[in-house]
Amino acid sequence: MESFIGPALYITYVLIIVGAAAAVLLPLIQSFSNPKELLKSGIGVVALLVVFFIAYSISGDEVLPSYIDRGVDAGLSKMVGGIMTMMYILLFGALLGIVYTEVSKAFK
Repeated sequence: MESFIGPALYITYVLIIVGAAAAVLLPLIQSFSNPKELLKSGIGVVALLVVFFIAYSISGDEVLPSYIDRGVDAGLSKMVGGIMTMMYILLFGALLGIVYTEVSKAFK
């Protein structure tokens, strides 16, 4: 039974890599036939980068002494803080969008 698990794990790794590559490459190939869709995706990526830059700018870089032993420095702390702040901003925006959609549907 154990002689089967090793090769099966490697096959699984290869299939995951192939699936991830297909999930990234096939939409890109499809979007080259319709450049307007590629522009919309680019605007979305730029918007996410802007939100991350804002979140990164307002995040702190404090590190507790107990985390210094684990290799956490001020840069890593600021990066994690920026990512968490970005997640909070996007979560709050999604919740506001859901509430707005439901309220506007109720009045129509």
